[in-house]
Amino acid sequence: MRSRAFRRPNGRLTSNKPCPYGLAVDARHTLLEVLLVHRGLVVAIAGATGAVGEEMLAVLAESTLPVERVVPLASARSAGRTIEWRGEEVPVEVLGDDSFTGVDLALFSAGASISEQYAPKAVSAGAIVVDNSRAFRMHPEVPLVVPEVNAPALAEHHGIIANPNCSTIQMVVALAPLHARAGLRRVVVSTYQAASGAGRAAMDELRDQTVALLNFREPPIKAFPRRLAFDVVPQIDRFEPDGFTREEHKMVNETRKIMGLPGLPVCATCVRVPVFIGHACSVNAEFERPITVSEAHAALSDWPGIVVHAEPAPRPMADDVAGVDPVHVGRVRQDPSVPNGLALWVMADNLRKGAATNAVQIAEALAA
Repeated sequence: MRSRAFRRPNGRLTSNKPCPYGLAVDARHTLLEVLLVHRGLVVAIAGATGAVGEEMLAVLAESTLPVERVVPLASARSAGRTIEWRGEEVPVEVLGDDSFTGVDLALFSAGASISEQYAPKAVSAGAIVVDNSRAFRMHPEVPLVVPEVNAPALAEHHGIIANPNCSTIQMVVALAPLHARAGLRRVVVSTYQAASGAGRAAMDELRDQTVALLNFREPPIKAFPRRLAFDVVPQIDRFEPDGFTREEHKMVNETRKIMGLPGLPVCATCVRVPVFIGHACSVNAEFERPITVSEAHAALSDWPGIVVHAEPAPRPMADDVAGVDPVHVGRVRQDPSVPNGLALWVMADNLRKGAATNAVQIAEALAA
């Protein structure tokens, strides 16, 4: 079995341990090796016709990756469709066992069950997988990566890298510079998550509900547990026995893993709001050491991938973040209820930085 290597940020090459997915072979190359030999990547997108998949294609087209060819993959329902890639129409292929032959990079955004079934097959075929589902996030041998926060974790991959939950991504980007300055002690977060976080059908349902109510008709309710239009739904994903939802558990567990703080106290409440694009987080963070608002602004401003709204104002809002990659942070203020506390408001485009952009940034880091 030929071991792979990954170029760490310091330029040193290091071999990975054996693959943990029960495969006969580990991934056979890094993206860096492909670029050195071929100078072009073949990239497959599993779930290419979904909201995140389409955004992945758009972000790929904007990225620094030298993509030679894309392979859009979807279910049989999308057979016969095409997607646009750099001015050309590319046929969508039905995802199957042989879809990853000759593929260097596979971006998955088709749900956990699809990732569990096909991601190991993609690795076995020689691809590196960046998976946007929850399937591998908490696997101890799978890096869960936000490049602005824990890029060195990429050196430990065995062929699959997990993309975190959308709200977790934007929160940890905002918390990382503050943790570096003052040391996180506790986090309480409430999220306000857009309909697009539940997929294209959810966006369509919010639109249809709005139209129905404005025309005095009964609104359709399929994608959400209750009506979302003109209301908020205090449930995302299923309820667990402890009363929290699986989405809230994701934020707790993923935050600890990404930040390397396994004992960090985190409490999350996740709410769906009638917005199409743009997740928001109200974050209260307690630190080990004192940190002022001006110090927080400075730390946030110096961190990659963050836009700071320092002046008191109703920002950021959804129209500040839609269609852009940075995480926006505003309303930074002292939290007088705890020692060394800060309160802040964090927003990002959940389809871009919350999903597609983070996945492509992972690939860019692998190819750097």
